[in-house]
This record gives sequence, structure tokens and C-alpha cells, in this order.
Amino acid sequence: MPGGRRKLPVLAEISGPVAGAEGIWSLRGPDFERLGAVRERIEGHRAVLVTGADDPTRALAAALAGAAAAVGRRTALLDCDLAQPRLAADLGLEQTPGLHEYLRWEATPPEILQPLMLAGPASAGAGEPLVCISGGRGASDPRTLLGLQSFRHMAEKLRNAYELVVLSGPAIETGEESLPALAAEADALLVAVASDPSRRGARDLRDALRRLPVEPLGAVVVKG
Repeated sequence: MPGGRRKLPVLAEISGPVAGAEGIWSLRGPDFERLGAVRERIEGHRAVLVTGADDPTRALAAALAGAAAAVGRRTALLDCDLAQPRLAADLGLEQTPGLHEYLRWEATPPEILQPLMLAGPASAGAGEPLVCISGGRGASDPRTLLGLQSFRHMAEKLRNAYELVVLSGPAIETGEESLPALAAEADALLVAVASDPSRRGARDLRDALRRLPVEPLGAVVVKG
């Protein structure tokens, strides 16, 4: 973390997808309540990057975006794990066209925006659907694509169009090269972890986060 070695605060604990489940993952009511502290923590931030462990990162990004949209905040969720884009499958969305195709000039903005209607009693405050952008087909050069001016331009347009943009990043272990470009377009960072890390794991995590140009707000434990 920039400027120090303080312990990353745990903001909440939520449930993730059940291992081996074939259905589309959805946010449970109790988890929506637990995310209240996280929503308060990101208040005033317009672009939040989520990274950490692999599956927990996608679960937290989707949960955070859904919870924000459910209380009436105009929200966009963007899958930025271009090497292994899987968020669309988690949410039952079309995989292509997505961010990859847009950055290669193979798709236009209207073609990649997918509205996701929220359901359940917790979504009563939602005035609009959650807008999602899939990662598209897998890319062998995610660092190059995310370093393009077209990605920076897209991120700026999303920040201007929505009250909250959630960037679902790659895992810290696999996305070291592309995470700095994503962090440069965010004004806040949340870390998804599967459990309390070991002392060595926590140290490695802090070292990785310290290399990113945005201060982490805290961690969220995502349990399967």
C-alpha cells in the first residue's frame, strides 16, 4: 500500500458462488445487508477497481455493482480480465461482443452494453437496470489493450455517464502486468480475499497492492 504497511481493514464478509453449481450466481439477501458498510466506504468514488483472489474478485465486483444499482445508484459493471473473461458466464450474459472487441474497433458502444434487470425484494430501490460490459473473447495481450487511449477514453465516458463504475479486474496473481492500467482509471480499490491470508500471504498481498497507483479502501472476504 502506498506510504505504509498498515493492515488492510476487512469491511464485510459475503457468500460467493457455490463450488460446482451450474446455475447463475445471484446476490443473497443477507449479503446485500453486509455490503452496506462497503457501499458507505465507496461513497463519493465514481470508479472502483476490484482485484484479489480469482473467483472472489468476480463475485465481489458483481455483488457490489448489483447492491449499488439496487439502491438507485446508476451503475456500470465492466469485466476487465481480458485474459480470462468469465464474468458474463457468471451472470448469464452474452460473452461477445465485449470490451476486447470494442478496444479492437470490432464493436461499437451500443453493441457491448448489456442491461441486467435486478430481482428480489432488495432491488425495490433500483430505478434502472445494472449495465454490464463483458470482457469479450480472451486476449493474449491484455496489457497492450488496456494501455490504449481508447480504453482510457471509454473509462472516462463511463465515469461521466454513471454514478458508479465497477471495474472487475484480473486476480493479483495473474494480472500484475495489466492491473496498473486499470488502477490508473480508478479512484478507489477493493480487495477480494477467500479467507484471512497467512502472514506471508498478507505480506505478498501488501507488496502487490503497493505497486498500484490507488490506495486500497479495504478487503472483503468472499466465502464459497
